[in-house]
Amino acid sequence: MTSNSIAMTAPRPGPQSKLGTVCIFGTGDFGRSLGLRLLQAGHAVVFGSRSPENASLIPKEAQVFGHVDAAQMSRVIFVAVHRENYEFLGQFSSELAGKVLVDVSNNLKLDQYPESNAAHLQSLVPAAHVVKAFNTVSAWALQSGGLDANRQVYVCGDDYESKQMVMDIAHSLNLTALDKGSLLAAREIEDLPLQLFPLWRIPMYIATGLTAVLFLYCVVSDVVYTRVTKGNDNSFRIMISLANRVFPIVSLIMLALCYLPGALAGFLQLHNGTKYKRFPEWLDRWMLCRKQLGLVALALAFLHVLYTLIIPTRYYVWFNTYKYTVTQARENNTITFDYTRAWRGDSYLSLGILGFGLFVLLGITSLPSVSNAVNWREFSFVQSKLGHLTLLLCTTHTFLYGWSKFLMPHYYHFYLPPAYMLSLVVPCIVLVLKFILIMPCVDRVVMRIRQGWERKSVETPHWKDNKSSRPLVL
Repeated sequence: MTSNSIAMTAPRPGPQSKLGTVCIFGTGDFGRSLGLRLLQAGHAVVFGSRSPENASLIPKEAQVFGHVDAAQMSRVIFVAVHRENYEFLGQFSSELAGKVLVDVSNNLKLDQYPESNAAHLQSLVPAAHVVKAFNTVSAWALQSGGLDANRQVYVCGDDYESKQMVMDIAHSLNLTALDKGSLLAAREIEDLPLQLFPLWRIPMYIATGLTAVLFLYCVVSDVVYTRVTKGNDNSFRIMISLANRVFPIVSLIMLALCYLPGALAGFLQLHNGTKYKRFPEWLDRWMLCRKQLGLVALALAFLHVLYTLIIPTRYYVWFNTYKYTVTQARENNTITFDYTRAWRGDSYLSLGILGFGLFVLLGITSLPSVSNAVNWREFSFVQSKLGHLTLLLCTTHTFLYGWSKFLMPHYYHFYLPPAYMLSLVVPCIVLVLKFILIMPCVDRVVMRIRQGWERKSVETPHWKDNKSSRPLVL
């Protein structure tokens, strides 16, 4: 790149705006979208280009100059070019001294370079104030006005005044700016667009793994067993019956997994006698994805409800109903009303409805718009106390479904326990642990620990007087 390509035209008076002029290096998709949004917000915009006479598709209200001329018209310069093209900035670093350079670049993969793009830009132009920002906002989000896309702008830099200028620009675009600290945070900010649902991976892996294993388990204990022992083909049950058996099992297990790490954390604090000792890394990661675990469990519970609602419309169900009715009529049999089954059935359905209703409430409360409208005590009450009540109702719902099947040997196909029994293991463990933690004698100690009490207090340091050799208590 020659010096002529840096400043191709003579400077002309720049556009005036009460919000100030903003310079953008780069006329690509992001640069043009950002320029259009800045113009709509009331800023004056100038573009810096290698070939200003060939620049096209830029907003009509903006002007295009060479890089040096454009930089002289504004204190804030958005560097909307790829890292590979940063080297040209070093050719006129003296002209950029004192300017605020906003690095908006992203990489193609994690750890692509040893240092962040913002740090590399700072090394090329040491006299400028580099600020990392706007890399989490796409060109499409800028064009749509932030109504249907991410409105969060993360900002970091070593100069507070420069960061504040960039944050003011973000606010003028109706975007939310969050100060992430010094330029050392740039690497973390640059990794954000490269992450694909980071907190959803573990819940999705768990849901997929449990669904696959339990579905295979049900196929073996139901379809394969019937084929081997009776020679009947009931493989059609895979589509509705087995799916409606697997989804609620996985949902209940994942709901229990939302509250198991909290119980484990309570016992760890009891064991350590302090809250100032870090939890194991696996427990930290588990606790961070509890919200996602619960939402996946809620989605599976919704599928269970939908599958249950269509049961009366199935050919298999009404065929067996008509067949049973005709058989009873031909044999002139009289059926007596079973009050035990009536109570069991109504209780089973009622607890299922109540449990699902509270489950939906937990999901609604986890929405940011709702959680931001309640204080911490209200949020904790819903997510903890009502959450454990939801788990208790759903677990009891499952117990009533199985009733006394666990005592009947003919339900153990291939000596395998009924599938519903597998769903009760983790919830029962969680409920037992929670019951222990809420016992007054245990709860009192846990609350003291979480308020800062430690089982072994730190000894007060003693200093010895060199003359007397006696400890001096501070």
